Amino acid sequence: MTESGASATAGTDTGCPAGEGAVRLAELAGGQALPRFYDRLRDQFGALAPIVLDGDIPAWLVLGYAELCQVTSRTDLFVRDSAGWNQWHRIPPDWPLLPFVVYQGDSSRRSAVVAEALEQVDGFELEHMCREVATGLIAAFAHRGRVELMSAYAHVLPLLVLLRMCGIHLDDRGVEILLDDLRVALDVEAEGDSAAAFARLEHAVRRDVTVKRSRPGPDAVSSMLGHPAGLSDDEVVAGVITVIGAAQQPTAHWIGNTLHLLLTDDRFAVNVLGGRVSVDEALNEVLWLNSPAQNLIGRWAVRDTVLAGRTVRAGDCLVLGIAAANSDPRVQAGARSAESNRAHLTFGNGSGRCPYAATLIADVVARTAVETLLTQLPDLVLAVDPAELVWRPSAWLRGLTALPVEFTPLQPAPTGF
Repeated sequence: MTESGASATAGTDTGCPAGEGAVRLAELAGGQALPRFYDRLRDQFGALAPIVLDGDIPAWLVLGYAELCQVTSRTDLFVRDSAGWNQWHRIPPDWPLLPFVVYQGDSSRRSAVVAEALEQVDGFELEHMCREVATGLIAAFAHRGRVELMSAYAHVLPLLVLLRMCGIHLDDRGVEILLDDLRVALDVEAEGDSAAAFARLEHAVRRDVTVKRSRPGPDAVSSMLGHPAGLSDDEVVAGVITVIGAAQQPTAHWIGNTLHLLLTDDRFAVNVLGGRVSVDEALNEVLWLNSPAQNLIGRWAVRDTVLAGRTVRAGDCLVLGIAAANSDPRVQAGARSAESNRAHLTFGNGSGRCPYAATLIADVVARTAVETLLTQLPDLVLAVDPAELVWRPSAWLRGLTALPVEFTPLQPAPTGF
């Protein structure tokens, strides 16, 4: 056995990960049939596939559930620090994936403060807040009988809830600008000036952090500022951006992917009308088989080792194939059929796992969003054939570009006397 606990097999490829047969990760960006793409990679390479990133940069894609758990838990073999990457000499300053590989240093102190602030969020108050936000958004289009849910609901709701949770106040135009800046600044495939978008995002957050330093309130930002660790304004701003950036798009696509499942799969048709059990089952199944989090950079090998029968060299980059690992046939038997089985890797594993409080918040937001929509618009149906729906062209996030639906229009509530 090797240090990694995996035995090498005769005849396996032990050369450069970008050797013959390596697959360009950009090919995943077709998006329409990602699960089948992972199956083909697994059939061809096993649990670890040689891939090529933008600019012909070699890496590995971890496809196996057990292997991904190993890579994320064996910190003696695989680390989050990219300083030892054996490809740095080939990375240009404008490389599109650069923000995702540059090591930010030891952020454990800041992360601990952020986690504690999230733990103080009351689950019942959060659910009430989510339902209130959801009801307000639905009221804006309920009289029309038709709406595109991704832009009018799924993307907006998580952001509005996160802003309220953090005590950040923006008008409708400010929310619209922030949504676009989040997309441009934090989405590697987005078009636009990411530096300018990030600067606007930082400015919006810093303005409220500065105010709350002198006038704290019952919100997560004030909790961070008042923590005994004594974070600077810069650290709090970074923490808030991390929370919003890590939660908004994934949660939006979790909502969208769940609605897609509920509206297209006959298994849920009987009990979809606001039925909580049905919604919870759908939310969990999405995380197993159609996760909004697809792939994540990554980990770097500390030294030569063997993983899934292949030699991984010191300094090699490993991309975490979250969706591929979740759909690994070795763990799929009975996994998604059990509503309580939450052993998927969508929220990470090991030291890089999302804080437990963050996963609970995401669950409350997604579940409340779906339940409220289906309760208030119980005859919701797709407005197009399911085959016409388009998945976003991304190797990193899985979600629909649009989700048009139809329903019986609701009469606006009467005003006055």
